Amino acid sequence: MTRTRQTISVIGLGYVGLPTAATFASRGLHVIGVDIREDAVERIRTGQAHFIEPDLDIVLRAVVTAGNLRATTHPEPADAFLIAVPTPIRDDKTADLTAVRSALASVAPVLKRGDLIIIESTCPVGTTQGAAEQLRGLRPDLTFPDTDPETSDILLAYSPERILPGHTLRELIENPRTYGGLDHRSAVAAKELYAVFATGPQRLTTAPTAELSKLVENAYRDVNVAFANELSLVCDALGLDVWSVIRLANLHPRVNILAPGAGVGGHCIPVDPWFIHEALPQQTPLIRASREVNDGKPRFLADKIAGIASRFREPKIALLGLTYKPNVDDLRESPALHIACDLADRRIGQLMIVEPHVPELPEGLSDRTNVELMSLNDAVAAADVVAVLVAHDRFRNLNRGAVSAKIVVDAVGLLAQPLEAA
Repeated sequence: MTRTRQTISVIGLGYVGLPTAATFASRGLHVIGVDIREDAVERIRTGQAHFIEPDLDIVLRAVVTAGNLRATTHPEPADAFLIAVPTPIRDDKTADLTAVRSALASVAPVLKRGDLIIIESTCPVGTTQGAAEQLRGLRPDLTFPDTDPETSDILLAYSPERILPGHTLRELIENPRTYGGLDHRSAVAAKELYAVFATGPQRLTTAPTAELSKLVENAYRDVNVAFANELSLVCDALGLDVWSVIRLANLHPRVNILAPGAGVGGHCIPVDPWFIHEALPQQTPLIRASREVNDGKPRFLADKIAGIASRFREPKIALLGLTYKPNVDDLRESPALHIACDLADRRIGQLMIVEPHVPELPEGLSDRTNVELMSLNDAVAAADVVAVLVAHDRFRNLNRGAVSAKIVVDAVGLLAQPLEAA
């Protein structure tokens, strides 16, 4: 059994790191949250999150007030370090591990014998092994489990997050967790750490297996969404309603086609499959094709909306939704945002953006004279073309009569009619 770890440092206080830090702190542990963004750190010090997540502010305020969570911009000594920083892709679709390597470099000076390092960031296979090699170069006085298994000074494991924005606090606790160690001792230590709050199924494995399993989860979802999105292109070309086709096909007991949409967004699915393809391009043509289908959907919709708008002399276009998924304020890799920016670039008319979850237009739209953030009712009333890009709950009360005289592009099936029973 490993020793009790009372002080935890979470490196990266974003959508994963901050809820994780707050959850550990709510269990009575001393948590040091570290982020290079001074504005985020200052906000957290007041007990407020710098993004919207249900109930997070309540927990955060309690643990900050109690002194269990403290935010800073530089790592300090701790018993365990969790790395939860972004791992984006470059323009050439290769993994950018700059933030992970910077986080590891920042904690290296404060490491001591017996410390545990866990990488939560979604990473290519081999990243945890690479972390050991990097740290060994920075701290040659310490041993690591890739060369000294079961006896090393530092424990090193990979444990990917599995959370859904909007349900993060619950899913952190209830979802299954995988602990991939560079040795068995590291995996066990990671499991024991998360046991203070994790109640879902727990599995021990190796670091490379855990790394690939996380990528596979999102590649699986990407492939299935790509089939639905490709089917929407087929139905559009045939003049058929894709929602009716899918509902009829799904009557088969062994068919479960997902819903198409405006594309695929967020911090995981548009990114993670590329990590597999980058490593093994010859073995992953399906993964690449799925990424290309989903990445191409926003352009298809922008072309369709622009084509319809060209029928009007001075078109007014209502775009309903900017975030990457319903009922959140997260704009990362949002296909709806890509569509809005594409149409704004074309300057084909006035764009009326309806996004109830963001207080102001983001960079790329805020300085456009042909783009305005409006209320749902005002935008729909003034529009010639209404494009539903995100299925926010607040849009479900849309007056069907208000759009009956408009040309509607429904990318998410919000206005789809139910099938008639026989």
